[in-house]
Amino acid sequence: MNKRIMKRHKRQVSRAREHIRLSQPDLRTPEQVAAAREVSRSVASRHSLPHVHYSSPSIRNPAGRSAEEAPKAEEK
Repeated sequence: MNKRIMKRHKRQVSRAREHIRLSQPDLRTPEQVAAAREVSRSVASRHSLPHVHYSSPSIRNPAGRSAEEAPKAEEK
């Protein structure tokens, strides 16, 4: 049993090594790296703004419905 598990593990490791992709070195200058960080920070700060509040009520909110939208059962 142990021998079978070892063989299986060996196969899995050899297959995993085939799929390893080595990372490429960063060839940018320190100035380019600093500029990229600044741009990244400015984009991240834009996403932290509060959400827009719409003037119309939410469709999922039944309390926001007006009297005109309520079903009229006594029109006969």
